[in-house]
Amino acid sequence: MNNSPEDQPESIPPNSPPLTFSARIDYTPLQQLLAQQNFKAADQLTLQKLCELAGASAIQRKWLYFTEVEQFPSTDLQTINNLWLTYSDGKFGYSVQREIWLGLGKNWEKFWAKIGWKTDNNWTRYPQEFTWDLTAPRGHLPLSNQLRGVRVIASLLTHPAWSKK
Repeated sequence: MNNSPEDQPESIPPNSPPLTFSARIDYTPLQQLLAQQNFKAADQLTLQKLCELAGASAIQRKWLYFTEVEQFPSTDLQTINNLWLTYSDGKFGYSVQREIWLGLGKNWEKFWAKIGWKTDNNWTRYPQEFTWDLTAPRGHLPLSNQLRGVRVIASLLTHPAWSKK
């Protein structure tokens, strides 16, 4: 399903990427927040949209199981990623995080430090210690909750969406 540029609200620049998705989830609010560079609200809405992709149980608990991520339609993940890429000048997005992670030999400790999620072996505290603007390190956003380990972000970064062009 595609939204034409004529269907996009006025707050979205005319050169914005078309919203393509398969799960019948409206990404326009996310696009609007990112276009305004309201990265904190966009990050929170990104998690909400991922929960919508996962289904009613994830919406209710407000977090994801890695097995749910594996079932996400590639089109939807690519749409979310493209929105982050577009409105961060290529600095944020899952594909950026994947590129960094692969470039570091899939070393999670090096990855956390590189994207600013950990400093001197201490986790960055949410939300006050995260950087919610373009001065953040490359790959800093969107966030993924690491309290339950690396399985969710590992599922996001190894999703088949990134092997398709």
